[in-house]
Amino acid sequence: MMAADGRKIWMDGRLVDFANAQVHVLNHTLHYGVGVFEGIRAYETDQGGAVFRLKEHVRRLILSAKVYHMVIPFSAAEIERAVLETQAANGVLPSYIRPLVYRGEPALGVKNLKGKVSLAIAAIPAKKYLGEGSESGIRAKISPFRKPHSDANPSFAKSAGNYINSYLAGADASQDGYEEAILLDQNGYVAEGTGENVFLVRNGTLYTPGLESDILLGITRDSVIRIATDLGYPVVEKLLSVNELLTADEAFFTGTYAEIAPIKEVGHYKVGTQSPGPITAAVMSEFQRAIHGRDPKHASWLTPVPTLARATARVRAK
Repeated sequence: MMAADGRKIWMDGRLVDFANAQVHVLNHTLHYGVGVFEGIRAYETDQGGAVFRLKEHVRRLILSAKVYHMVIPFSAAEIERAVLETQAANGVLPSYIRPLVYRGEPALGVKNLKGKVSLAIAAIPAKKYLGEGSESGIRAKISPFRKPHSDANPSFAKSAGNYINSYLAGADASQDGYEEAILLDQNGYVAEGTGENVFLVRNGTLYTPGLESDILLGITRDSVIRIATDLGYPVVEKLLSVNELLTADEAFFTGTYAEIAPIKEVGHYKVGTQSPGPITAAVMSEFQRAIHGRDPKHASWLTPVPTLARATARVRAK
């Protein structure tokens, strides 16, 4: 579980003290789940702090908001500057950065398309999301709760309401003594974890579900696909059966907070012969080089964080 503390929260163009970042209890997003968010990471590099794949995260935030008829009153460039300003103001590394687009004014009624759209950004200390198993391997179970079809809840939008499903799956797994859950899609194929994408390895090839399994197209997922390809491993997006997962040579989760986490067991089935497996370990190593600025090939994935004194001036809502 993440700690929720910090120094400053960016709210609609200004930094406020952490304790004063408040909205009304009757706000629309709280009651109906109509909000979108991102999870972004900042890391220490030899050149100082840097945010990982900032532009891609902001682009997805804007697209998610569009799906839910929420016009963010800031441009992509302004949101990027606000993320950097928030990170600089909190001064913690590694960090987890959470932009949230929401309607925070008191307004009940499901069909609220006219309420004010706000943006808040937090930066809090990042710890191991899945505990020690994040490196040595975790135990997961197949969840009894399935991913909703995207015809009902668009999976490609990172919306607050979508995570009720993840909460149920995660709570069920925790109560049964597992670190994580694996959800199936409506057709019984492997979809994703509660907040991660899933990869498996068979005969030297990486496999991962595609959009047809109603997944979120994760940015860490995309990073892993590129890194694995660079290392010479084929990557295939396809429908994956539970049997393919249970008999895989290796398996792992990917996610912004989870990074790359080996899966050593699924239910009562052991995955492969070691955790992490050799290909998983190779991808993990290259990913660590990339996020810490030690991989020149992926230097463009990192955006340096200015000191607060040099940070771009705060942006104001249009």
